[in-house]
Amino acid sequence: MSANALSQHYAEQVQQVQDGLPADLPEWLAGRRRGAAQRFAAAGFPDPRQEEWKYTNVRPIATKPFATAEVVVPVSPETIAGLGFEGMDAHRMVFVDGRFRPELSDLDGLPDGAVVRSLSGMLGSEADRLEPLLGTLAHDRFSSFAAANMAFMNDGAVIMLGRGVRLERPVHLLLAGSAGTPAAWHHPRVLVHAAEDSEVTIVEHYADLEGANGFTNTVTELRAEAGAQVRHYLVQDHADSAYHIGSVFVQQRRDSRVTSHNVNLGGRLVRHDLNIDLTEPGAEIELNGLFLVGGRQHVDTHTRVHHSSPHTTSREQYRGIGQGHGRGVFKGRVLVERGAQKTDAQQHSANLLLSPNAEIDTKPELEIYADDVKCAHGATVGQLDETSLYYLRSRGIDAEAARGMLVFAFADEVLERMGLAPIRTSIERRLAARLPEAGVMEVIA
Repeated sequence: MSANALSQHYAEQVQQVQDGLPADLPEWLAGRRRGAAQRFAAAGFPDPRQEEWKYTNVRPIATKPFATAEVVVPVSPETIAGLGFEGMDAHRMVFVDGRFRPELSDLDGLPDGAVVRSLSGMLGSEADRLEPLLGTLAHDRFSSFAAANMAFMNDGAVIMLGRGVRLERPVHLLLAGSAGTPAAWHHPRVLVHAAEDSEVTIVEHYADLEGANGFTNTVTELRAEAGAQVRHYLVQDHADSAYHIGSVFVQQRRDSRVTSHNVNLGGRLVRHDLNIDLTEPGAEIELNGLFLVGGRQHVDTHTRVHHSSPHTTSREQYRGIGQGHGRGVFKGRVLVERGAQKTDAQQHSANLLLSPNAEIDTKPELEIYADDVKCAHGATVGQLDETSLYYLRSRGIDAEAARGMLVFAFADEVLERMGLAPIRTSIERRLAARLPEAGVMEVIA
């Protein structure tokens, strides 16, 4: 089966969506889901012959008969605690195989004007509140996976903040996958609406139970109104046998500020698309990213920042580390529309190869139609600096420890930007565990 066609297995699942939507589903949502199913059926799975997918072949996903998980897996609170971030005080929503698990969650202490609920719960009682938001930012111009998410979604998280509402504690969304036969695919949806002058920190965290082998296809829609401040952490730490496709869509109004931290450590085949639209003056986005690939892992990240209004700012810093036979991809595109004067856009991709068999492809792009802008981009791919290694060795540090120190310092250029210390510390330890150099552990200890 070619990757850009749907097998009989998936065609049947699409037809089930067309024929079997719940009768009590609001007509606006039923229409959006049916339309998405039609687009997914028509487009099929992406193919490497398409420019946006030239580095990533999704055949391992397209040829596996993933199906919706039918069984609710028993999970203990202790297991969930082991997947979290030690020492982080947060409102917590737990999902297992895409389904909200209220018995494992903790949403006490939310202030007035803050809504943090499951998508299934909102659709069951207040669906009309979601009509202006759900599916209005996401599109599938670059990937049919976003259409598949809309067609098959049955749960997720809704975070809505009223005007001036500020959450003191972060919202931790823990989305875990389990082992299954056949392997399951799930399509969680995360919807965030931050009203004027509101403030929130959201941790979107993907991890797995032992033996997980499924496929997570997720979409996040985030709308930041005038003056809103949103800090969004996306931490992907799936099992090495799991698959993950994620699409994030951000729309920002006047003087809003969004900070994105995107970290990829696990997964067999991973693709992330971040689509940012700065629509009014004063909007500002900061994008920080880190990925580590080893073994036979493949991680592909595409960012697209659209400056459609004057006086907007974007800052982008992505770092990649490759070892073993891992392959990493970063493609960053900045588009400055005609009339978007005084745009300030800076983008840099730095990548480190620790193995002769590892590969990292990086492709920064600038497309500018305005003449009064300050834009720059750059990319590097290289090995550890021999001069720095020699300097450390000359001070009595052994070779492995010296390599570990330099690798850790390279990654920490991104990690030190994270304001939540428990997340930063957890990622540092996870990074150290996945690197072969024992010296990394010594640095962290």
